[in-house]
Amino acid sequence: MHNNVPKIILASKSPRRQELLRLMDMEFEVVLKDVDESYPEGLTPQEVAVYIARKKAEAFNETVADDVVVLTADTIVCIDGLILGKPENPEHAVEMLKMLSGKVHQVITGVCLLHKHRYNNFFDVSEVFFRNLSDQEIRSYVAEYNPLDKAGSYGIQERIGLIGIQRINGSYTNVVGLPTEKLYAQLVNLNK
Repeated sequence: MHNNVPKIILASKSPRRQELLRLMDMEFEVVLKDVDESYPEGLTPQEVAVYIARKKAEAFNETVADDVVVLTADTIVCIDGLILGKPENPEHAVEMLKMLSGKVHQVITGVCLLHKHRYNNFFDVSEVFFRNLSDQEIRSYVAEYNPLDKAGSYGIQERIGLIGIQRINGSYTNVVGLPTEKLYAQLVNLNK
């Protein structure tokens, strides 16, 4: 138990989210359930991220003990109102990165905390500024890192992020996949 934070079940196979919780000194175990990540038409990108995070949490509602918090999250990349999910194949990843090159995009992480059958939803938005990337930089990154499990086809902590991102407005950890500062504040307030 860390500062009155209950034990956490992290419903995510993302190694980046697991690493962020470890860096926060949180006790957690990873439990995965298959969830359909489709969403209704007409939602804003923020609503989509929260909707999917909550849907992932709902899969645990019947079975989770009261002294545990289920933490689910969904990160999406959005440019000019268009949501970029995970790429279908390497060519699709290259296309996405070409769209992001030289532009600003938003990274939105929706988070849901399920505790005592109550859902606590929140989200964070960060703006990410990419410099112009060459075709070769994009293609070699996709070939080497195969970013098919990442929204928008990139990891900020990988080479493309290190060489391509000029600046960020907002939370860095949100871009990695979990807005840790907002998450911590919510976890500490759960029992109040």
